[in-house]
Amino acid sequence: MNLKAVLLSIVLFLMEANAISQNLSLENYLLNYDYEARKEMKINSEQLAELLKSGEAQLIDIRFKEEYEAWRMPFAVSIPLPELPKNLNKLDKNKIVVTACPHKDRAIIAMTYLKTRGYKAKYLTDGLLGLAGYLRGDKARNFINK
Repeated sequence: MNLKAVLLSIVLFLMEANAISQNLSLENYLLNYDYEARKEMKINSEQLAELLKSGEAQLIDIRFKEEYEAWRMPFAVSIPLPELPKNLNKLDKNKIVVTACPHKDRAIIAMTYLKTRGYKAKYLTDGLLGLAGYLRGDKARNFINK
């Protein structure tokens, strides 16, 4: 192996090690979990609507494909929970990534995973059903007409 190949191998190794170190392990996330972290992991429909309107957030619908096909929010990105690890390229690290499902069980799992991957992630506390209820009438018109 020539010197260039060795140096290239070292650089690639260091880049990968740095990328891995940017991720927070689940253990460290749990060890540092406090009241502030608990507060920071949540967002409600009203707060989400404002962040979506301003372009500061991205909504990820983590329901199964069949659920999404039955009814959907046109402004959400569909990534079923089991497919999330292979679709991180669809997420915008510059935005708050909000995970949602009808209730919140899968959304919490997805949010926790994304936190350990270095994303500014929250879960929708009132779920997609709450968001559908919130976006009715004037609120829907105002949201769509930004």
